[in-house]
Amino acid sequence: MDYAPGREKCPLPFSPFKACTVPRPIGWLSTISRAGVHNLAPYSQWQNLTFDPPLVMFAANQYPDGRRKDTVLNAEETGWFVWNMATFALREAVNTSAMALAPEEDEFDRAGVTKAACVDAPGARVKESPCHFECRYLSTHRLPGNSSVGTVDVVYGQVERIHVADDVLTPDGKLDIAKIEPIARLGYYDYTVVRDVFEMRIPGASAAEADGLEGKT
Repeated sequence: MDYAPGREKCPLPFSPFKACTVPRPIGWLSTISRAGVHNLAPYSQWQNLTFDPPLVMFAANQYPDGRRKDTVLNAEETGWFVWNMATFALREAVNTSAMALAPEEDEFDRAGVTKAACVDAPGARVKESPCHFECRYLSTHRLPGNSSVGTVDVVYGQVERIHVADDVLTPDGKLDIAKIEPIARLGYYDYTVVRDVFEMRIPGASAAEADGLEGKT
C-alpha cells in the first residue's frame, strides 16, 4: 500500500499518518486569558527542541470554522504558557480538557483538577500533575493548510522554570518514569502508558557525550 497524501485518496479506511509517528508526547497546556479565564487543553504535537536554553514547541490546528485555539491566543497575549505532565492517573481529566468549550469557561473546573500557583507565569498549573514547565512565549509560525482545520499555529517557547514533585524522584535524583506513568498519543483514539523502561548506552561515547545524553548537570 502506498499513496500520495493531498493528491490521491487514502486506500485505507483510516489514515495511517498519525498512527505512524508514535508515541507522541502530550502537551497538556494551561494558559490564562487577558480577561482572567483559565484554559487547559492537550496537544499531541508537542516536543522539546533543545536544552541550552531549554526550548519547546507545540502545534495547534485551527477549528473547522477558522478560529484559532484559545491556548495560542492566550500565549500570544500574555507571553506565557505552562506544560503539565499528562499521566495515567490523570487520563480522564486530560481527555475532558480536550473538549471544545467556550472561551469564557474555566477548563480546570470542567476537568476537575486543582489550580496551583506559578512562580513566573500568570495563570496556574495542574496541582495533581507531577511535573511542570513554565514557558515564556517566543513566537508563532503559521503554516497554511489545504483546509481551515489544516492550517496550523506552531508555537515556540523557552522554559523559564521547572517544577518536579519530590515523590516522583529516585534516590539518585532521576525522574521515576515507571512510577509517574506518563501517557502518550497513538493514532486514532488510542493512547499508551509508559510502565516499562530499559536503558541503552551508546558504545564508545565519551564521558562528556554520555553526561549530555543522560542530562547530567
